[in-house]
Amino acid sequence: MALDTQTDVMSYEAPEKDLYELGEIPPMGYVPKKMYAWAIRKERHGEPNTAMQQEVVDVPELDSNEVLVLVMAAGVNYNGVWASLGKPISPFDGHGKPFHIAGSDASGIVWAVGSKVTRWKVGDEVVIHCNQDDGDDEHCNGGDPMYSNSQRIWGYETPDGSFAQFTNVQAQQLMPRPKHLTWEESACYTLTLATAYRMLFGHEPHDLKPGQNVLVWGASGGLGSYAIQLINTAGANAIGVISDESKRDFVMGLGAKGVLNRKDFNCWGQLPTVNTPEYAEWFKEARKFGKAIWDITGKGVNVDMVFEHPGESTFPVSTFVVKKGGMVVICAGTTGYNLTFDVRYMWMHQKRLQGSHFAHLKQASAANQLMVERRLDPCMSEVFTWADLPEAHMKMMRNEHLPGNMSVLVQAPKTGLRTLQDVLDA
Repeated sequence: MALDTQTDVMSYEAPEKDLYELGEIPPMGYVPKKMYAWAIRKERHGEPNTAMQQEVVDVPELDSNEVLVLVMAAGVNYNGVWASLGKPISPFDGHGKPFHIAGSDASGIVWAVGSKVTRWKVGDEVVIHCNQDDGDDEHCNGGDPMYSNSQRIWGYETPDGSFAQFTNVQAQQLMPRPKHLTWEESACYTLTLATAYRMLFGHEPHDLKPGQNVLVWGASGGLGSYAIQLINTAGANAIGVISDESKRDFVMGLGAKGVLNRKDFNCWGQLPTVNTPEYAEWFKEARKFGKAIWDITGKGVNVDMVFEHPGESTFPVSTFVVKKGGMVVICAGTTGYNLTFDVRYMWMHQKRLQGSHFAHLKQASAANQLMVERRLDPCMSEVFTWADLPEAHMKMMRNEHLPGNMSVLVQAPKTGLRTLQDVLDA
C-alpha cells in the first residue's frame, strides 16, 4: 500500500476580499486582513458557552520562521475548557494579549510561509503539533526541547490557536497530513496521540517494551484510546479502566487485554491518613482492585507502568498497583491536583513517579507516521459545526462526550471531505 505523499499546488478562481465567510476559500496563498475566530477575553472567563464568543479579528502576521495555515478542522481538547475558565491558570497571565484563541489541534493547508521557511510550501496539506519553543538553547539543540524554558503549548500558552479561519505556527510544528483521513479525522488526534506516545516511549529506561503490562486510566477517552493502540503496536498488554459499562466493548475493540470498571471498587479520592480505620478500608479495596488486575495479567503479575491523567482520584491506587521498579507516568490532573500516596510503597519498592508533558517534534512525528501508515485509528467520535464549538467544550467539561476524540469543522463546510478540491466542490 502506497504511503501518503504531498500533491502539487492546485489553481482555481476566487475573489480577493478583506474577510471571507466560513467555508469560503480565498485564492491560493492570498491572505485577507481579517478572519472569524472564537475568542476568549479575560473579563469573560467562565464556562465555554459564555467565555468563547465569535469575533472578527486581524489575521496574524508571520515571523520569518512561521507558517500561516488555513484551518480546515480543529480538535477539541480539555485545555480549551481550562482556557475558558482561566483555571488552573489564565492564558492571559502568560501571553498578555487582549484576547485568546484556543485550540491546539488542526488540519489544514499551508497558506503563507515566513522568509526563512524551507521545508514547507504554500499548498501543503498538514496537521499541527502543539509544542513551540525558541530553539536557541541547549535543550533544543541536542537535548529534549520539552525541557527548554521557552517551551509552550500553542493554543493554550500562545494567543493564536486553531479556533479561527487562519492560525500561525512555527514551521517545526507542521507534519504531513494522512491523506486517507478526512479533514475532521486529521484534526482530532495529534495532541492526545503525541502526548500518549511520549508517556509510553519517552522516559528511558521505562520506555514500553514488548510483553509488558500497562494500566490505562480513562481508556475510552482521547488519551486512553491512543494509549491502548500504541501499547498493542509495541506488542505489550493494555488493561483499560472505564467508568461506564457502555464503554467496555469500545475499549476491548481497540485491543485491550482486559477492562476494569472503577465503579466496582471504592478506593478513589485522596488517600486516608495511614494506619487509620479509613486507611484500612481503602487498603482492602485497593488490594481488591489489584487482584482484578491479576485476573487479567496472571497471579502476582503487577503492571510495569501506569498511564495516569485523572490525578487526585486515582493516584494513590496507581502508586500502589505498579510493580517494584515500575513507573507511574502522569500528564494531567483532570480530577484534581492535590495528589496523595503512601510513600512507603514508593521508596521501599523503588517505584518511579514521572511527569510527562506533550512531546517534541521527533516523538510527535513518530506517532504521526503510525497514523500515516494506517496502523492507528483516529477514534473520532463526534464532529461539531463551527457554531457549536463552545457546546463541544461544554460536553467535554460535563464529561458527556462520546468515547474517542472530537473535531470541529472550520473551513471544511461538511464532513467526509478529504481534499481541497472536495471543499471547493462543496
